[in-house]
Amino acid sequence: MVTIDDVRGLVRLLPRAYEALVRDRVKFRVGQIVFVAFSRDETVMGFGFPKEERAALVAAEPDKFLMPEPSDERYNWVRVRLAAIDEVEMRELVLDAWRMCVPKRVAREFLESPLGELTSNG
Repeated sequence: MVTIDDVRGLVRLLPRAYEALVRDRVKFRVGQIVFVAFSRDETVMGFGFPKEERAALVAAEPDKFLMPEPSDERYNWVRVRLAAIDEVEMRELVLDAWRMCVPKRVAREFLESPLGELTSNG
């Protein structure tokens, strides 16, 4: 099972990303934009995801993915049960969410670097 520490290990490598504690919840940000956040019990991870695609994602795998909380529906956001994903899928979800928040040049330079290749290939 993927844990918050697995996500922390990946986020530490991402340019411009940092961890914040907001109302007893761990969130990962680029600037002021949250791209990953955890439920208080750390069993569910919210992450940046295109609004227009999330209903299809949740419908395709409802045991894995959840719609955002009503207060987050206006954002590009969806949630996943950590017990339902492996480390490879977690890396893909986190990297895609991070890429939505950084300039394209920053994402490209990181992903083309040896460290970026390592994080995206497992």
